Amino acid sequence: MLALALIGLAGGLITGISPCILPVLPVILLSGGAQSARGDADGRSRPSRWRPYLVIAGLVVSFSLVTLVGSLLLGLLGLPQDVLRWAGLVVLALIGIGLIVPRFEELLEKPFSWIPRRAVGTDRGGFGLGLALGAVYVPCAGPVLAAITVAGSTGRIGVETVVLTLSFAVGAAAPLLFFALAGRGMAERLDTFRRHQRGIRITGGVVMIALAAGLAFNLPQALQRLVPDYTADLQRQLAASDEVTEALDLGGLVTDENRELSNCTNGSAELESCGKAPSIRGIQQWFNTAGGAAVDLEELRGRVVLIDFWAYSCINCQRSIPHVTAWDETYRDAGLTVVGIHSPEYAFEKEPRNVQAGIESFGIDYPVGLDNTLSTWTTYRNRYWPAHYLIDAEGTVRHVAFGEGHYDRTERLIRELLQAADPDATLPAPTGVDDATPTAGSTTPETYLGTTKQVNFAGTEPYRRSTTAFALPDEQPDDSFALDGAWSLGTQSITPRDGTAAIRLAYEAREVRMVLAGDGTVMLRDGDRERRIEVSGVPRSYELRATDASATGLLTVEVPAGVEAYSFTFG
Repeated sequence: MLALALIGLAGGLITGISPCILPVLPVILLSGGAQSARGDADGRSRPSRWRPYLVIAGLVVSFSLVTLVGSLLLGLLGLPQDVLRWAGLVVLALIGIGLIVPRFEELLEKPFSWIPRRAVGTDRGGFGLGLALGAVYVPCAGPVLAAITVAGSTGRIGVETVVLTLSFAVGAAAPLLFFALAGRGMAERLDTFRRHQRGIRITGGVVMIALAAGLAFNLPQALQRLVPDYTADLQRQLAASDEVTEALDLGGLVTDENRELSNCTNGSAELESCGKAPSIRGIQQWFNTAGGAAVDLEELRGRVVLIDFWAYSCINCQRSIPHVTAWDETYRDAGLTVVGIHSPEYAFEKEPRNVQAGIESFGIDYPVGLDNTLSTWTTYRNRYWPAHYLIDAEGTVRHVAFGEGHYDRTERLIRELLQAADPDATLPAPTGVDDATPTAGSTTPETYLGTTKQVNFAGTEPYRRSTTAFALPDEQPDDSFALDGAWSLGTQSITPRDGTAAIRLAYEAREVRMVLAGDGTVMLRDGDRERRIEVSGVPRSYELRATDASATGLLTVEVPAGVEAYSFTFG
């Protein structure tokens, strides 16, 4: 329980210093902090010294309740899921009006009159302000918040989830309390603030009304897109810890339906018993089924089933798919059913026509479900692209394999289950598809170009949407990319603003590929070699370089206007 509380606190602290706090920061500084400063020497203004703490306490209480039980209560009452957010926006605007019009504020404070006057002083709106902020505050997503959200939305709320939620809320609110106290300290030290408390109240009210209006029209999201998420690496490190993953499972990711999946060892050489396979749910659309009919695992009893979680632009999945399609072709008549669950990583991977194009390009004939809400992904507690879950003829999960590799082992276990289901069956020869999985550490990591997932940028310019002009650095580190020319940076991809612009890549790999979309001719310069690549249509992977052995190098890709660049992938 202590470990869970510490994990929640760490996740909250990371969130509390992320760009997500920017929309509420002015309100916290002015209304939560500066407004609680002592007045002038004549005592004409004596606000509550407890106001910053009351604002943060209200935020913690409101955020915790809304996150954990808000969705359930609204569902029971038959109300829209966003009604609490809109209620919070209305309350925020009303409090802002109250700060400008004192008599109106008195009416707003009456519901909180039970709070002892001595404890809160003459300014008693702090707790109500915190309640409103907690209802509209939307933290950046991370592994801890994901666990809390899943628990709240499914109604599987236990003591562990409550502890995780409260510790996360406290961690996220702690930096806000720091800013509130800093705002009060600044107001008390500057004579202008001390003598203009009324002006601070009015300014705080105006800022609060502006925040409510901005949130109503999603304007803060545009602001956050201009600021790189400088906490992304911290979130990834937190998510990568096995200890954190295990603890977060207790915080709500584990359900009775998928609990026994923990019995499976990743890539085990032997069959294991890992409980009944969770159901497939939340699929937006099915491909390769008669009339788009849904696949039901219950109807597949008697057959061995392989569930493959994948995404069509993922290089790891692209190397895995030839093995999966070969198993489908070889063993379908012997009793194997392959079910692909397409779980998008990019926004463009949610588009059905793009997925359909990927299915056709990879020669996939087995059923594929479009899991845009990651419902089945969550049900299986999955975290990897690709991931394979092998289910026997009785519906029990017998093997899991995360990531690439171990294909010969998985195929051997498929054959064992097929033989167990029909001892008299004569199985065809093994597929023998070569394993092209690169050796760990021998290739450059997958390199994203969108601002929200950018890694390995070697330029000196800030990598954000507001930056439009780039220049190549004199020296470029290994495993990095740099831009040259005028670019428009988006959250998912980048594209030249006018004419042609260039990307220079320093890599180590046997194979280099690039995810591109649009229409135009890309010029590849690899040492003394030049090659034109015709780009057309939806985002897909294009080969830039392929050799028999891993090598280091420097290549330049000249991209014309009208072509979108998403990422580099390596093999």
